[in-house]
Amino acid sequence: MNETPMHETSTSETATRDTVARRTVLVATGATAATLALGAAAPGTPTAQTAGTTDTAPVAAAAVCTLTKEMTEGPYYLDGQYVRADITEGKTGFPLKLALTVVDDDTCATISNALVEIWHCDALGEYSGYVGNNGHNEPDSGTFLRGGVLTDSGGVARITTVYPGWYRGRCVHIHVKVHVGVTLTSDGSFTGGTELHTGQLFFDETVTAKVGALSPYSANTVTRTTLAQDSIYDEGGAASGLLTLTALGSSPSAGYSGTLTLGVER
Repeated sequence: MNETPMHETSTSETATRDTVARRTVLVATGATAATLALGAAAPGTPTAQTAGTTDTAPVAAAAVCTLTKEMTEGPYYLDGQYVRADITEGKTGFPLKLALTVVDDDTCATISNALVEIWHCDALGEYSGYVGNNGHNEPDSGTFLRGGVLTDSGGVARITTVYPGWYRGRCVHIHVKVHVGVTLTSDGSFTGGTELHTGQLFFDETVTAKVGALSPYSANTVTRTTLAQDSIYDEGGAASGLLTLTALGSSPSAGYSGTLTLGVER
């Protein structure tokens, strides 16, 4: 394992993070990226997906592909999870609407029918299948806050979950894998395929602090590790998985949308 349960700051994790050679990319989007790549875009030039946009996808002419490292899978992965758009299973927490776009790192073209799979802890820092590792006694379905969906024709995977909590030694994060060529099974899961990317999604500290001050997150008494203190997040911004978060209402309890474009080597 590259992460250690309850405290993911081992020397082996750091070494793994620094030596992984597998290439993945994250596409920088918006006017800044377009300017860096091509100079100022001409009027009418298609632009990449921006926060709050639900139906657009990145366009190669307006994107910069930047090489980045993969992140560790961690000890809490479980095979054969459900293919589903809503993974909450009734878990309490503030809504999180993810829109993750998958692109080819060489061309920046979007990839349809790629399975984007995520898993993360609940507000109290517990993972399904491992409940109790963060000191709480609660029902364990073995499947809550786990699952994924196939990307649509625009390369976008839309998943509904809740804002994650935290556990000892790690900042707030979500684990993610990207697979292609999977076979959907009759029980709602998947088999086979090729895994193209393993990474983690991270959250802005200002937003997390607001969320953490409110129930049910405030019931998590474990000291929260910040992004700057985390042993895995390298302060690389979006290139290291930092989501663009947009509030869905005037209060943190209304939830957030989270967007990111992941490039993978096919």
